[in-house]
Amino acid sequence: MKPQNKAYLYAISAILLWSTIASAFKVTLQYINHYQLLLLASFFSCLTLFVILIGQKKISQLKELRLKDYIASAILGFLNPFLYYLTLLKAYSLLKAQEAGTLNYIWPITLVLLSIPILKQKIGWKSVLAILVSFLGIIIISTEGRITTLEFREPIGVSLAIGSSIFWALYWIFNMKDKRDESVKLFVNFVFGTGYTFIFVLSYSGFELINLNGLIGSFYIGLFEMGITFFLWLMALKYSANTAKISNLVYISPFISLIIISILVGEKILFATVAGLAFIVGGIILQQLSGRYRKKPV
Repeated sequence: MKPQNKAYLYAISAILLWSTIASAFKVTLQYINHYQLLLLASFFSCLTLFVILIGQKKISQLKELRLKDYIASAILGFLNPFLYYLTLLKAYSLLKAQEAGTLNYIWPITLVLLSIPILKQKIGWKSVLAILVSFLGIIIISTEGRITTLEFREPIGVSLAIGSSIFWALYWIFNMKDKRDESVKLFVNFVFGTGYTFIFVLSYSGFELINLNGLIGSFYIGLFEMGITFFLWLMALKYSANTAKISNLVYISPFISLIIISILVGEKILFATVAGLAFIVGGIILQQLSGRYRKKPV
C-alpha cells in the first residue's frame, strides 16, 4: 500500500472513532456520574498509552525524564485530561449530545483568541470575521435557532461546553512549546491527570458501585477518545506527504457524529444544530485560509 493511502486509512479510522465519542459520552453518563467516568476513562487511557509505548519501544525514554519534564506534565495533565474532561463531561450531562458535541468544536477559534495575549499574536480582519462567523454558530446552537430572542435552554451547560474549549486551547498552546516525544509526554500527562481525578473523586464525590454498562462505556472512551485514536492520527501524519491532505478530513467528523448521535442516542437532530455547526466549521476554515495559526490537529 502506498504511504499516502496508509495515511488516509489511519486518518479515516481515527476520525470515525472520534465521531462516536459524543454518543459514547451521553450513553455512558446514563449509568455513571461524570466524575467517576473521567476517573475510569483516564485510567484505561493510561493503560492504553503504556501499551503503545511498549509497542513503540519508548519505555526507556521514561527513565530519561528530568524534574522539569515532570513539572511540565503536572501542569499539562491538570489542563488535560483533568480540567478539560471534567468540564466537558459535566456539559454533556446537562446538554443534548448534539449540542455539547458540536459546541466542543469551537476550540480552534478559542485558540486564536488566547494566542493574542499568551503568544503575542496579531490577527487580521479575516481572523476577526472567522471568529464572528463561528460565534454566530454558537448562538444558533445554544438558542436552538431562537436567535432573535436569545433564549438559552441550558445556559450553564452551554457555558461549560464553551469553557472546556478554553482548557483545551491552553493545553494545546503549552503542549506546543514542549518538545518531548508526543507519546511519552501524553502518557505522563495522563498519569498526572488520573491522579488529580482520583484525589478529586475521593474528596468531593466518593466512590460508587459501577455497573457493567458504565464500566464498558468508560473503557471505550479511555481506549478510543483518550488513547489509541491519538496513535492512529500520529501515524496518519507520519505517512502523509502533505499534512493538509488529512487535516481537512477532520471537518467531516462532527457531521458523522450527528448521524451516530441520531442512531445510538436517539436524539432528533435539530436544523439549528446543523446550521450552527456549518457556521462554526466555516469560521474555522476561514481562519485557516487566513494563513495564520496553521497547525496539525492532535
